[in-house]
Amino acid sequence: MSTQYAIRKLVEKALDIKKLTPEIENEINSELTELGYISDVDYEALELLMSEMDAGRIKLVPSLGYS
Repeated sequence: MSTQYAIRKLVEKALDIKKLTPEIENEINSELTELGYISDVDYEALELLMSEMDAGRIKLVPSLGYS
């Protein structure tokens, strides 16, 4: 992905669909590995994602899959 604040954009995607898919999670992990650090903006986005998941507003799903 290699754009500024890529993790924030991935978190926005999860918030929009109200789901954290393995694909989004893998992309976040890949960005963290590639960058080797996390910006304040991305850190705050991840905190928001975790907060929303704790509150039950974002679900961890096995995949996005459409039926």
